[in-house]
Amino acid sequence: MKLDRKDILKALETITIAGEGKNMVESGAIANVITFGDEVVVDLVLHTPAMHIKKRAEDDIKKTILELVSPDAKIKINSKVEVPDKPEIKGKSIPGIKNIIGVASGKGGVGKSTVTANLAVSLAKMGFSVGILDADIYGPSMPIMFDVENEKPISVTVDGKSKMKPVESYEVKILSIGFFTAPSQAVIWRGPMASKALNQMIFDADWGELDFMLVDLPPGTGDIHLSIVQSLPITGVVIVSTPQAVALADAKKGVSMFMSEAINVPVLGIIENMAYFTPEELSENKYYIFGKEGARNLSEDLGVPFLGEVPIVQSIREAGDYGRPAAMQTGSVIETVFEEITRNVVQEVVSRNESLPATEAVKITTMAGCSAVKK
Repeated sequence: MKLDRKDILKALETITIAGEGKNMVESGAIANVITFGDEVVVDLVLHTPAMHIKKRAEDDIKKTILELVSPDAKIKINSKVEVPDKPEIKGKSIPGIKNIIGVASGKGGVGKSTVTANLAVSLAKMGFSVGILDADIYGPSMPIMFDVENEKPISVTVDGKSKMKPVESYEVKILSIGFFTAPSQAVIWRGPMASKALNQMIFDADWGELDFMLVDLPPGTGDIHLSIVQSLPITGVVIVSTPQAVALADAKKGVSMFMSEAINVPVLGIIENMAYFTPEELSENKYYIFGKEGARNLSEDLGVPFLGEVPIVQSIREAGDYGRPAAMQTGSVIETVFEEITRNVVQEVVSRNESLPATEAVKITTMAGCSAVKK
């Protein structure tokens, strides 16, 4: 059987590359199609280096040709990745900070701050130097979660300039607007005031040397998010969502914001929080209270990595309230869950730094020395 090039191109018009709106032919991803009898060679050009997107595109091409053109076709795909040569750097870099990771959610109440706190202590346990910038100006929670509500940053002199010294707890450096307000005091600020406070905590602080700065962003897609991406060269963002449809709809908007042309910050992946409930007395049972694998399915639809799922466990809530993140519970299921998610985040940062233009002069390019990652 002889294959027709026109039939193949028509078939490929039915599929798109994850994260792009146009079909493969219209977008120029299909650079060329050559046929030799029952053989077809497809030249594929991608503009993202992510391996999972490349594999999915190749699988979609093979499946589509076999289903719509000929089940006997012999298919060869030549894939090439073309990324911009010039790095796009947003914001002013902070000397000594290697990677800045935003932790965001489309809506409130999905456990974003809890995930941030546990990611931070997991990274610290792995041997990384870690800091948290609590950018949730109107609802700062890091002082509670790290049991430092009554602490105040002290002033230190660095190179003749007075700077704030972050509060340290469990080997994590923290700055939050919560350190500068009374626990019962509401922060009633307009956007410019909030942005100015954030800039002071970013640039007027003595963060020292950090492998990771985690930025706990407020819910939604608003002024604070724009201020952060304009102030800092963000290495990438992690999106936190629960499995139910109403949370996923907002998480999708969050991903869309960071992937938009105006912002263009890499999305490292999605974490599903409150994924299922397992009673202590029935440890083998899983109850999907908010729906099953919603965030996992969303990550596949959007073409971004799925970083893992966190179950509903009472000790996570209790640990946050008592100021000792649950990931510190040695030998527990929760410790294992957050270790796995944290390894995935680190791996995505490594992959991002190897394949995309740098946003920092210094960055992590290996996980050597991190014993937990080697497991």
